[in-house]
Amino acid sequence: MSTAAYTRVEYAEPHVARGRQILAAHPELRALAGPRAASAVWIVVLVTVQIALAVALGNQSWHIWLPLAYLAGATIDHALWALIHECAHNLIFGARLGNRAAALTANLPLVFPAAMSFCKYHLLHHRHMGEMDLDADLAGPDEARMVGRSSLLKTLWLAAFVLVVGTLRPRRLTRVPFADRWTAINMVIQAIAVAALVWWAGWAPLKYLVASSVLAIGFHPLGARWIQEHYVFAPGQETYSYYGPLNRVSFNVGYHNEHHDLVTVPWSQLPRIRAGAPEFYDSLTSHGSWTKLLVAFLRDRDVTLFSRIVRPLRGEHAREP
Repeated sequence: MSTAAYTRVEYAEPHVARGRQILAAHPELRALAGPRAASAVWIVVLVTVQIALAVALGNQSWHIWLPLAYLAGATIDHALWALIHECAHNLIFGARLGNRAAALTANLPLVFPAAMSFCKYHLLHHRHMGEMDLDADLAGPDEARMVGRSSLLKTLWLAAFVLVVGTLRPRRLTRVPFADRWTAINMVIQAIAVAALVWWAGWAPLKYLVASSVLAIGFHPLGARWIQEHYVFAPGQETYSYYGPLNRVSFNVGYHNEHHDLVTVPWSQLPRIRAGAPEFYDSLTSHGSWTKLLVAFLRDRDVTLFSRIVRPLRGEHAREP
């Protein structure tokens, strides 16, 4: 694939059509859909464990808390992001308000107020996949050219990914207002939560929490998830799943083709989609190791931020100035 240009297509994203085909061939899979309130228990447990670890490690030296942030903290935060993703699709509670409350709770140890903006931009990603002006999952041309082929720059880009998706991408999507009521609520709740933690335990726990948050979506085997999902490794294939063991600590977030095909199915049921409709997935290229994928992305000069499929704006947005 060209390293200097995206792959541009005119056809629609493939998942709506394939989802219909899957349900036509296997109508029994409809029973997998619907919210799973048990996921809320996981949110409470993981938030409690992460904050307890932060307090316990607050006064330890960096060579203790930093490795633990990389090994345990980043894993916990990545799992919380996977559960926030469930909230975005209303897959924990039946009511949207309940899912937003769950997402705000999961956001507490992540330090940065990002749950509500993630939910907004993620749903746009599903509705406008590959449309540059509305899909925040895409690196813009300036971002892609700046990083280029360099292994060093790709490493730095991934290490700073929390800043890229939190500041750079929203500024590029000028059609989507960043500020809204729920984003403001998210900011206020996080400010209160951080202030309460500092009042109770001092500033020291924030070292572990900030490091965990940055590493969870950055330079870490789990960070390869962002490369796995939509970077093109097989001509014409737009979305890729990961079927490796780290799904066990990531709430099956690697089952990305399955998720895009049937978005109303919660994390616990995603493997059953592949098992129940193997003829739709066995021929697709997938990844078996996030670690190997991370190394391949960093070393292969032919895989760049341009290694994506893009399409023109569709519907009413295409008519907007």
